[in-house]
Amino acid sequence: MTADSDIDRAIMQMVMDRWRKTAMVLAKTEEALRKAGVQVSWDDIAGRLEALDADIESQGDLTLWRNSEVRLPQVNAEER
Repeated sequence: MTADSDIDRAIMQMVMDRWRKTAMVLAKTEEALRKAGVQVSWDDIAGRLEALDADIESQGDLTLWRNSEVRLPQVNAEER
């Protein structure tokens, strides 16, 4: 069984500065883990993605993979 931290790390490598469909992040994460010899379901990855809500920004219902998007938190220009 893969540790949650391994899945989280793989997810964070797929989340970008710009909005990206949740389904794309799940697919890319599953592909990267599979290439590393790890078999994990999209549902497991989606569960970890939802658990990372403090580390990512999302719009839409994350359970609707094709109708939601995620990205890295944006730094406000005033905060720089």
